[in-house]
Amino acid sequence: MKKWKPLAVVAALVVFVLYALVNSMNLNPLYPESAFAYCVLVSALVLIFTLDRMGKLVVLNNSRQPSVTFVKKANAKRWPVALLGILWSGYFMVLVGSSVLFHVNAFRDQMPELTEMDFATDFDTVNISQLPIVDKSMAQKLADKKLGEKPSLGSQVVLGEPTLQQVNGQLLWAVPTYHSGLFKWLTNLQGTPGYITVSATNPQDVQYVDGYKIKYQPGAYLWQDLNFWARFTAAPFTGITDPSFELDDNGTPYWVITTYKNTRGFSLPEATGAVVMDCATGKSNVYTIENLPEWVDRVQPEDFIMTQLNNKGEYVHGYLNFSDKDKFRTSEGETIIYNDGNCYLFTGLTSVGGDQSAIGFVMVDMVTKEPHMYRISGATETAAQRSAEGEVQQFGYTAAFPLIINLNSEPTYFITLKDEEGLIKQYAYVSVQDYQTVGVGETISEARLKYEKALRLSTGGQSVGNTNGEMETITGTVARIGSEYSSAGTVYYLVLNEHSDMLFSIQGSLSDELALTKEGDKVKLEYYPRESTTQEAGTFDNLEFTQSVQG
Repeated sequence: MKKWKPLAVVAALVVFVLYALVNSMNLNPLYPESAFAYCVLVSALVLIFTLDRMGKLVVLNNSRQPSVTFVKKANAKRWPVALLGILWSGYFMVLVGSSVLFHVNAFRDQMPELTEMDFATDFDTVNISQLPIVDKSMAQKLADKKLGEKPSLGSQVVLGEPTLQQVNGQLLWAVPTYHSGLFKWLTNLQGTPGYITVSATNPQDVQYVDGYKIKYQPGAYLWQDLNFWARFTAAPFTGITDPSFELDDNGTPYWVITTYKNTRGFSLPEATGAVVMDCATGKSNVYTIENLPEWVDRVQPEDFIMTQLNNKGEYVHGYLNFSDKDKFRTSEGETIIYNDGNCYLFTGLTSVGGDQSAIGFVMVDMVTKEPHMYRISGATETAAQRSAEGEVQQFGYTAAFPLIINLNSEPTYFITLKDEEGLIKQYAYVSVQDYQTVGVGETISEARLKYEKALRLSTGGQSVGNTNGEMETITGTVARIGSEYSSAGTVYYLVLNEHSDMLFSIQGSLSDELALTKEGDKVKLEYYPRESTTQEAGTFDNLEFTQSVQG
């Protein structure tokens, strides 16, 4: 048994290498997961050499069954024990020293100071036609349905996680295809064929895009596993996390994988940039936050941002703040929104106490981590969801997570109401400042009209936002009329001879007479005046039909 030591050393190294490969381990010992692995490896090697100096293994043949026993040579040296003590003591010292007890200010200040902004001027005014009514779960269902239309493809692949992004100014969900199993991978080593896009504003706009291979993907096998390939070809000594499937402006799919470092020992991870990898070739480039390609929408992991916001609120006055003075926390849930072309994580802020009141809202840029704070007292997202569901409780619809919008300078939650199958049945607007002010309708325009009416009732008929007081009535002759069909229903547009400078939009559900209206008809409609050339009518009456009935 003289060769047991080299065999043991080789076995320890082989186990370490296999562990590193299987877990795509960071090779930098300054990260906690790799530091622990290195400590275990060194401990195993020291133990092997210590046992060798203490004695040797011998085989006893003086019995029917040969046995292996350990024969002591001499007293062991003390330095190996001291080395292990220093090694593990150092590991645990760094682990404990990374806690908030020793770095409370760093925990509080990792998220920059929240810059207070004016909601009415900083937040884009909503464009109804561009409201993202398709959420993540619905995008997944629509993509699954599209995949089912291609039986040969559906038997080979499964769908990955949808990612919301803006491509050439259009909001959409991009959904990658993955191998459905080991044998499918073995027969398609060049990758799965393409991805699916789902428009965030139109559930009918679902496209399967082929011609792009997705060779490297999460959960793939051997070298084609995304984490494995990114780790050992692009970032062997850097922290990587949160891979995001994104499309460039030409529709080419990439993986955007966040790189990070720990700023206090083993804690306070901070995004430093991203590995941008071609899904088909595996070719990648490592970018800092400052020199990222313009089409990259997000780098900051959502869990990093939420943790940093909560740390800022928890340690606002240090660690020993038993009275909870000025403490705040994020509300339950967060969402991705786009404002002025930039991607933000949006969440509400509430005081520590667990009530349903928000003290404000924060939007954090998903690239630069710049936080914008809107100090608006009102309802949390959860309270708004319950309020919207209460309006349609007879149907049992479920409210999706709200989207905050600027509706004529009025902060408003926009919510889709879905049935048990996850299909959108109605829409709701809920006032942030008074969640009892709700407008629900089967179309977006109908819900908005009801909401604006509810706003006026709640303010005693006073002007709200950019609208100008009471509903006005107008009569005129139709000069031109046209219609447009979308997922929100049919919308009619008409111009009156007497008011040629105004364009009226009218939801088709308001009146059956709209479908029969033509140029030259005399009509009457009511609308809330707003500072825009396009006015939304709340009622419509074709007087030609009224006169015919009377005649």
